[in-house]
Amino acid sequence: MHDTNLIELNNFCSQVRRDIVRMVHAVASGHPGGSLGCTEYITALYQSEMNHNANNFEMDGKGEDLFFLSNGHISPVFYSVLARSGYFKVDELNTFRKLNSRLQGHPATHEGLPGIRIASGSLGQGLSAGIGAALAKKLNNDDGIIYTLHGDGEIQEGQIWEAAIYAAGNKVDNIISCIDYNHKQIDGDIDDVLPLGDIKAKWEAFGWQVMEMNGNNMEQVITTLRLAKAATGKDVPIMLIMKTEMGNGVDFMMGTHKWHGSPPNDEQLKSALSQLEETLGDY
Repeated sequence: MHDTNLIELNNFCSQVRRDIVRMVHAVASGHPGGSLGCTEYITALYQSEMNHNANNFEMDGKGEDLFFLSNGHISPVFYSVLARSGYFKVDELNTFRKLNSRLQGHPATHEGLPGIRIASGSLGQGLSAGIGAALAKKLNNDDGIIYTLHGDGEIQEGQIWEAAIYAAGNKVDNIISCIDYNHKQIDGDIDDVLPLGDIKAKWEAFGWQVMEMNGNNMEQVITTLRLAKAATGKDVPIMLIMKTEMGNGVDFMMGTHKWHGSPPNDEQLKSALSQLEETLGDY
C-alpha cells in the first residue's frame, strides 16, 4: 500500500495508544496490555479495510461489514478507535469506566453506544455471535463480511471449538476471525496456564483456512486482511493467527502478563506518553 497511508495509519495508532494509557490511568482500572497489542489490527479494520458507516449506526448493520470484539476486556482500544472513527465524540473517552458512562469496562449494548452490537467480555461467546451474524448476512443476501477478535487465552474455552466445528461444517465463508496470539493471559504465560499446542494445525484440522501475520506491523496487517477478504466466499471460514506483543509501544509494559489488567501510576503514565507521539490531539 502507499507509504503515505501507512504513515497516517501508524500516526492514528500512536494517538490510540495515548488514549488507552490515559483512559486506564484516569480511573485506575482497565486492561492496557492487550489493548496496546491489538491497536494496529482494530485501526486497520476501521480506518482502512471494513465497509462501515460511522455516521448512521444501525444495530442490524445491513450492507456493512461488522466487527465483534469477543475479548471485551480490551475495550479501551475499541472505544478509542470507534470514537476517532466518528461513532461518538472523542471527549466521551473521558467517561471510561465511570458511573453511568456508556463506556463500561466491558462493552455493553443497553446504553446504546454506537458501534457496539453485542455485550462482550464473558470469554468464548464472540465466535458464536459472529457466526450467527454471518448466517444472517447470507439469509439476507447481504455480501458484508463478519470480523471477530479473540484472545489466545480465550481459545481455552470449549464454546470456541463448538463454534469452530459449526462454521466449517456449514460452510460459513463470510467470516474472518482473528486470534491475538501474544502468549499472555491474566495469570501468566499461556504455556504455564494451559498450553494451546499448535493452534494453526488445530484450526486447520477443524476445517478453517488459516493465515498468520505480525499484528504489530501495519503493512503486514493490511496485506493479510486483504488476502483474507479475497479468500471469502469459497465455502471455508478464515482464521488469522495474529502474533502481537502485549503492551506494544510502551517499553515497560512489553514482554510480561502483569499489564493485562493493571493501570499505570502517575510516573508510569508520564513515561508511557513520552514514548507515544500525540498525532491527532488528546481528548
